[in-house]
Amino acid sequence: MAKYTNHIFICTNQRPADNPRGSCDPSGIGALQVAFKKELAARGLHAELRANKSGCLDQCEHGPVVVIYPEAVWYGGVGPEDIPEIIETHLIGGRPVERLILGEECINTASCPHRNNV
Repeated sequence: MAKYTNHIFICTNQRPADNPRGSCDPSGIGALQVAFKKELAARGLHAELRANKSGCLDQCEHGPVVVIYPEAVWYGGVGPEDIPEIIETHLIGGRPVERLILGEECINTASCPHRNNV
């Protein structure tokens, strides 16, 4: 089996509904990851692109969060409607989807304009 060219990590972390940080997968069913897998399979890309469930990526305020490696492109606020664009523009076309990219000032930092300091 050939190596995957990209790994798509989709946060499936759950938090209680009243948690101020939010939750990337409040339903707990991993629907976003399943939708990525279905779209990749429909395009015949499942052998080269891997959609993985991820635990908490610590960017809850920006959820649902998706990170794509090896480029380390972090996306926030991703919905099922964004999946075709991410696949077509980023994974096939090589250009990240700018409107969904998380700003450097928010990734793995103690404070961020979106963080409730929780």
